[in-house]
Amino acid sequence: MFSAWFKITLWKRIMGMLVLGIAFGALLPDAALSIEWIGALFIRLIRMIVVPLVFITLVSGVVAMGDPKRLGSLGVKTLVMYMGTTLVAITIGLVIAAIIQPGAGVDIAGSAARDIAEAQSLKDRLLSIIPLNPVAALAEGNMLAIIFFALLLGCGVLLTSEKSKPIATLFESGSEVMLKITHLVMELAPFGVFSLISGVVATGGLALLLDVLPLVITFISACLIHVIITHGAIMKFLLKLPPSRFFRDITGAQLVAFSTSSSSGTLPVTMTVAEENLGIKKPVAGSVLPLGATINMDGSALYVGILAVFSGQVLGIHMGIAEYLLIALSATLVSIGTAAVPSASLFLLAAVLSVLDIDAAQTAIIVGFIFPFDRPLDMCRTVVNVTGDLSVATAVAKWEGEFDEETFRAEAVD
Repeated sequence: MFSAWFKITLWKRIMGMLVLGIAFGALLPDAALSIEWIGALFIRLIRMIVVPLVFITLVSGVVAMGDPKRLGSLGVKTLVMYMGTTLVAITIGLVIAAIIQPGAGVDIAGSAARDIAEAQSLKDRLLSIIPLNPVAALAEGNMLAIIFFALLLGCGVLLTSEKSKPIATLFESGSEVMLKITHLVMELAPFGVFSLISGVVATGGLALLLDVLPLVITFISACLIHVIITHGAIMKFLLKLPPSRFFRDITGAQLVAFSTSSSSGTLPVTMTVAEENLGIKKPVAGSVLPLGATINMDGSALYVGILAVFSGQVLGIHMGIAEYLLIALSATLVSIGTAAVPSASLFLLAAVLSVLDIDAAQTAIIVGFIFPFDRPLDMCRTVVNVTGDLSVATAVAKWEGEFDEETFRAEAVD
């Protein structure tokens, strides 16, 4: 019985339990409320691994660049393109979320009970990014300070070269361990989803599920705009290549990304598509794409940014320019440390919500509301991530003279 359960792919188990949870909450509301503790347990597991996941994977991601000499021509172009497209993605997400306002009028149980802390000035928030004590920042879950220190530590390890190899190996191994822990936690996701969604339906009724539709519309719209407009513009105006050819050639990688919800799991297919369909030569494909699977998470940054705006709207937080700038900054930095595994973005939502002074209890409510619907959205944002990896790799390859345009314009290899 257990073996048959684990033979079913995780996303199918989650979707199945989602449907069962909706029916259970509608038919047996009292029973659904009695098992809410299972969902609370799952949320605690998510919150438990947020800090180590961000810290270790961020350091590992920076160290993964390898030889500091790679921070030369190819490295700088790659990093600038990755960070640039991520900033464009988060900007698109924030603008669409501000226009549609998916959280306006949404009444999530318990959301009104928020104790709004005295707002910090922009100057104080920027100063708090630099921790006086990195250990205290880790203990307190000060995510912006953790991100800053992790990036600084990663650069230090990278620049120290030979003498820092033991530390580099430690963080590389630690990153693998954190990914395994993430997978273990995600095995409990079907039961967490069942409990969370049944509790939502039992408390607010089936009509409450309609509240998620504006959020879905906002996210899908932002994804389509970013993929078609941003990457289409890179092909047409920056590289003078036909966008239709690019999107045709990467369909195979996009489909695998959609089905696996994992950038790293799609990497073998991504590299094959890059070399055989796009004409990207191995030196660029072998360095830019693995780095992209680690640090280039356009879809994740876009998603987390939209969720942060959604959360602020649900909780009635005033969203001024300073708040949008802080969301953009934190979502961009957090996306660098997003593990390339299914639903990893949701693990890091707390990091961005902390910028808005949203407390742990309110974060748990928001995550509990969103998580049951996260899987199909995760499939979409992985497509955005992989598309961004291939777009940047194409640009860098052409600029570095490692690009075969004849292959790019030829018929795609299945």
